[in-house]
Formats: sequence, structure tokens, C-alpha cells
Amino acid sequence: MKKVKALILTGFGLNCDTETALAFELAGAESHRVHINSLVSGKEKLSDYHILALGGGFSWGDDHGAGVIQALKLKNHIGADLLSFVREGKLVVGICNGFQALVNLGLLPGLGGDYTKRSVAITFNDCGNFRDQWVHLAGNEESPCVFSRGIDLADYPIRHGEGKVIADPKVIAQLLANNQVVFQYADSKGALAKGTFPLNPNGSMEDIAGICDPTGRIFGLMPHPEGYNHFTNHPDWTREKEQRKRRGETMEKGLTVGVRLFKNGVDYIHATFF
Repeated sequence: MKKVKALILTGFGLNCDTETALAFELAGAESHRVHINSLVSGKEKLSDYHILALGGGFSWGDDHGAGVIQALKLKNHIGADLLSFVREGKLVVGICNGFQALVNLGLLPGLGGDYTKRSVAITFNDCGNFRDQWVHLAGNEESPCVFSRGIDLADYPIRHGEGKVIADPKVIAQLLANNQVVFQYADSKGALAKGTFPLNPNGSMEDIAGICDPTGRIFGLMPHPEGYNHFTNHPDWTREKEQRKRRGETMEKGLTVGVRLFKNGVDYIHATFF
């Protein structure tokens, strides 16, 4: 069987590439950690891959704003390649810093099929500091997002100081109407946070944690699904293990809801290209 090839971007402050590569491997893909300079120089060709992953970290130290320099470097050097990649129907996922870069590039939200216009921003958390915690997410079952299929509720970790999604209220309304809002911050039962801290850890408008483009093939989110690649990653796993034991059950050791997100992407490529 042909392997889905996933390119995981590395370099200059990015620090989640290894976990992201592992998550794709667990999902059945062939992961390639590629330094951004290899794409810029032409040593590596984006066209050789099926999925592009912009992972978390602090690219260029976020010195000019989160994801700003990374977005400019990509746009100025391989902007045409990125647009060709999108036109070919391949997948792009941006996580945390990668999400910030995607909105700076204009690849998200892609309203009206325009993948160059910046209409959404991600800025400093309302709480005024960096947040490192786990969050509950409610998934939008009506969303066209390829990666979120079958995920109605998920727990993922966050690690960011600039995670507040903002935009003109008309843009937010359009994203909601188009079902481009993929994940929203919620409580453990899936009820929306409605801006309540710390359920909504950053103050994002409409509790937005992740959005996609109109096709569902470009997806960005602030939480880290790759950070939940094994059941023991979850902070409550020991409690759940004991509760299951008392009910005569065993711990679920299949794919976590984190890896399932990546597998959705891998399965989509298999069904579409192979």
C-alpha cells in the first residue's frame, strides 16, 4: 500500500515537530521532518508530499508577533507552491504557532476562495499570561473539516500566550454560518464555555479554538492534538483507570482522540489520491 507522505516543518524556534511526526506515524503516514530552509532553497519540494503540517513552538521567537516571520518567509519564498498545494486538494494543518502562521498567510479562513487575504488575527490571551493546561473542545459535526470527522468532544493540551482568535464580527458570523468554526472551548460535557475562564483560556471570540477553510482541507487550531498521542498523556488517566477497574473494565488503549485527528487526514488522502 502506498504511504501518505506528511511534511512536518521544523526550524527557528519550532519545537513540536517530533511529537507531530509521531502522531502522523501512529496514524499510518510516513513522516518527514523538513527544515524550512530546505523548502526555501528547493532542496525539498512541497509537491512531493500529501500533507503539510505547521506545528507548534515559537518561530523566530515570536519577536514580531506569533507566526508573523514564519508566514512572511513562507509567502515570499514558496507562496506559489503553497497555493498550488492547496489547489491540488492536498491537506494543510496548523497547530498553535502553525495556526497563527496560517491566518497571517491568509490560507485561513480562505473566505470566498481567497487564500491570500488576512481577515482573522490571533492575539494575546485576555488573562495576560501564558497558559499551559488541558481544555475541553466541542466539535462541530456540520463542519466540512477533514481532520475533525467523527470527533464531537475532545480533550487536548494548550501551551500559548497568544491564542485569542479575533476578527470583525461580520467575519466571525460568516465563519459560524459556513460551519468553518471546527472546535470551540467547552466544559467536560460539551457545553460551550461562553467566554468563561479558564474553560475558554484566552478569550477567543465565540470560544473559537479552531477553524477551517470552506473546503475543510486547511485546518488550524490552538490546542495540541499531537500532545495526546498515548492514553497516559491525559492528566486524568490514573483516575479513569481506577474508575474503569472498579466497573470491571480495562483502559481503552486504541488510538487517542489526538491521533484520530491525524488519522482522519491520512484516511482522506488514501481515499482521494490512491
